[in-house]
Amino acid sequence: MTSTADDGLLEGFTVIDFTRVLAGPYCTRMLADLGARVIKIERPGEGDEIRYSIMQLDPERTDQSTYYARLNAGKEGIAIDLSRPESREIIFDLVRNADVVVENFSPGLMKRYGLDADSLRTVSPDLVYCSISGFGQTGPLSSMQAYAHLINAISGMMDLDRGGGTEPRAQYLQAADVLAGTQAFGAICAALLRRSRTDEGVTLDISMLECLIAADDITYQSLLNGGKVERRPRAGMVVHPIQGRHIAMQTVGAPHLWKRLVEIVGKPELATDPRFATPQARRDNWDALLQVYRDFLDEYESVDEAVAAMAAARVPAVPMLSPEEVVDHPQLVARQAFPEVKHRGSGSGRVRITATPIHVNGKPTHPRGSAPYRIGEKTREVLSGTLGYVDEKIEALRVLGAIEMPD
Repeated sequence: MTSTADDGLLEGFTVIDFTRVLAGPYCTRMLADLGARVIKIERPGEGDEIRYSIMQLDPERTDQSTYYARLNAGKEGIAIDLSRPESREIIFDLVRNADVVVENFSPGLMKRYGLDADSLRTVSPDLVYCSISGFGQTGPLSSMQAYAHLINAISGMMDLDRGGGTEPRAQYLQAADVLAGTQAFGAICAALLRRSRTDEGVTLDISMLECLIAADDITYQSLLNGGKVERRPRAGMVVHPIQGRHIAMQTVGAPHLWKRLVEIVGKPELATDPRFATPQARRDNWDALLQVYRDFLDEYESVDEAVAAMAAARVPAVPMLSPEEVVDHPQLVARQAFPEVKHRGSGSGRVRITATPIHVNGKPTHPRGSAPYRIGEKTREVLSGTLGYVDEKIEALRVLGAIEMPD
């Protein structure tokens, strides 16, 4: 395999993508953006269910959501009915030409189809096989349905987000899915690196629940070692209103911050106050210290003025922005964080999406093509061009219902 400086980091690798919704497609979108060929397999008839989410790009169709376009840009879409016995031969032929399989079905489903890691290694012994699920492939909850909202609840994060006072609520960010997709992406890359040295395949098992728990910074590490859970708003993190807007300020995380904060607040007596003498003391007396910061911030006439003063004092602070402000922010414009890709059904022929947040050699990582438009739009091309199937065989598979191709 040869490559050039302009090739993607994963150029030359082929991924068979059985994933749907968010966690799996997020992983394979990252693989595609970095140069891998990703062949996305959808169910005939309905395809990936997030095709029908919001917002719809094509006024003539109901299966062209921005959600789907963003997660599947740069992939080749084919449609195979995995429940048909004829589909097994197609999948085996695809895997013979592939390096990676990623799936996020309920644990055990791929085995029932005869498409589990052991089965597929009969035709590709060095296959990297990655399964993403809510709770992992083993354990008493492995068969339970999982969505980010449910994982947030069962992980303890929903309890912590209450801050010790409010009723539990759904988190807006689908963190468990994105974390699982990112962890899977990293593990797949590590597996491919090892395979290049040893010619060995590997089976990867990624749990959304474990990914979200691992993202916690202090609670579980304290609890596991005899400490207690702090059920209150996060100490050291300030969000404060100023004239109808809000400023977010960080006051912990580095030893030099305390000295800078004492100086900018203009209360030198804080440095010798026993309530605030140590990081632990400041945490224990956070309510009193937070009021000091709030009184100080009330002296500013605007969020922008306060942020400028914090920047001059080298105290971390930013304005709280709305999504409308974020998409036009100069920082994100400079980083090309919202690229455009082609889309056949949108009025402009283009759709803006979020970028994979990786820059390589000073360049942003963007999709190399559009998302699959019609379900199975590349079925014929992949089966004939990649697998060498003749037209008669492809038509026979279509008649049997094993595959789908748009008219």
